[in-house]
Amino acid sequence: MRIGVLAVQGDVREHAAALARVGVEPVPVRRVSELEAVAGIVLPGGESTTIDKLLRAFGLFEPLRQRLEDGMPALGSCAGMIMLARDLVGGIEGQRSLGVLPMTVRRNAFGRQVDSSEVIVDWLPDGSQMHATFIRAPWVEAHDPEVEVLATTLDAQGVERVVAVRHASVIATAFHPEISGDDRVHRMLVELARTTQ
Repeated sequence: MRIGVLAVQGDVREHAAALARVGVEPVPVRRVSELEAVAGIVLPGGESTTIDKLLRAFGLFEPLRQRLEDGMPALGSCAGMIMLARDLVGGIEGQRSLGVLPMTVRRNAFGRQVDSSEVIVDWLPDGSQMHATFIRAPWVEAHDPEVEVLATTLDAQGVERVVAVRHASVIATAFHPEISGDDRVHRMLVELARTTQ
């Protein structure tokens, strides 16, 4: 099975390595023809405003949005979570998202680059914990009832924040699962891709 990694900006190589570890062929996606050839896709972390602009420049924005609307499995991490969200708080003027996840995401919610951190999050699907790296990370400000919460953590004020979700065949994390060595999130994406083929 071939899973794409949106390769316009961000942690492309790290996500590709995680996908290879879980037994699928990672494919860099920069063109519509490459998007059409994959069973699922990863939207990596990076800078969400830049990813938005590059998707439009490469002619990928609408084809990607349509494939997601049609049920293609996807994983968005950090900036990828922002790109998947229906609504944004803290975006810049003119910034667009793909709008396929019925949630509101706060951009840079955990602070600036210097506020980046590694923490333990509660991974709710199996009740375990997961090591997570947050880099200028968003969080889920609000979500529709049908969105499944996968992980939470506490912010600096001790308030519980939603940092990973799933809706239908789309997963989004505020953290970077590709750099932790814990492949549970990537395995979840691959399982979704296998069941939707």
